[in-house]
Amino acid sequence: MTKAMIGIVPLWDHAKDSLWMVPGYMDGIRQAGAIPVMLPLTDDPAIIREISEHFEGFLFTGGHDVSPNLYGERESVKCGETCPRRDLMETMLFREVLDADKPAFGICRGIQLFNAVLGGTLYQDIPSELPSGICHSQKPPYDRPAHTVSIKGPLRDLLGKDEVSVNSYHHQGIKRIAPQLTPTADAQDGLVEAVYMPERRFVQAVQWHPEFAFSSIDSQKLFSAFVNACI
Repeated sequence: MTKAMIGIVPLWDHAKDSLWMVPGYMDGIRQAGAIPVMLPLTDDPAIIREISEHFEGFLFTGGHDVSPNLYGERESVKCGETCPRRDLMETMLFREVLDADKPAFGICRGIQLFNAVLGGTLYQDIPSELPSGICHSQKPPYDRPAHTVSIKGPLRDLLGKDEVSVNSYHHQGIKRIAPQLTPTADAQDGLVEAVYMPERRFVQAVQWHPEFAFSSIDSQKLFSAFVNACI
């Protein structure tokens, strides 16, 4: 059987003027039975349209802060480094993917990007806007659990449990959830940790980092569910 080809949004390093990739994104997809391919960083509509047609599914990775411009707010002093070209590329690509009803899986920045594009808003800085005792930005190693989340809906069906321990490395997060998204996981401080789009074949996203723990059973189930939806 032909393996699905999965397009992975690249990471961008301003200082080195280079594209790069966390190996766990590639390894998680590969171990789930698909072929991962890192995409170019482009805002050319024709190229993005062709990319959207060529691949069976798309993984939206972590990385830079999502620009508040995407959800109609001014950038605060607490907002981190942004990458306007990534914001533009991913906005265009996500809309193409939705129009074609192709599977999309978002991780960390990915869940934030989905929410912003669909009309939701973000906390620009969780520590100052939603202070709590929950560790949302752990120190390395990043494959260790930082806190627990309560899960529900299709994510609970997939993982077979009501609660899961997750790693966590982010300072932004969903503030007002987009109307097209339904939460499937929440942290103890109320932060939305996972979402899906009920009316789409497969659009799901998590705030934690399965790519840093792709050898765990829960992470493997996430990657496998995504890949299976692409077949």
